[in-house]
Amino acid sequence: MPIIVNLDVMMAKRKISSNELSEKIGITPANLSVLKTGKAKAVRFSTLDKICEALDCQPGDILEWRPPKDKEN
Repeated sequence: MPIIVNLDVMMAKRKISSNELSEKIGITPANLSVLKTGKAKAVRFSTLDKICEALDCQPGDILEWRPPKDKEN
């Protein structure tokens, strides 16, 4: 999938652990791990809102679109 999740990068920049972030945003550490690894099929806007608030960032700091390799020039 061409959507890249950079949640781990933002967490490192903000020096926050997975357990701390999961507590702040109200999801389980397991569900946060699914988001961090890019295995999630979807993310609720309410969850994205809480993540951005907790990390003081924009959605674009966490989510990135890259063209599929087979469609690159």
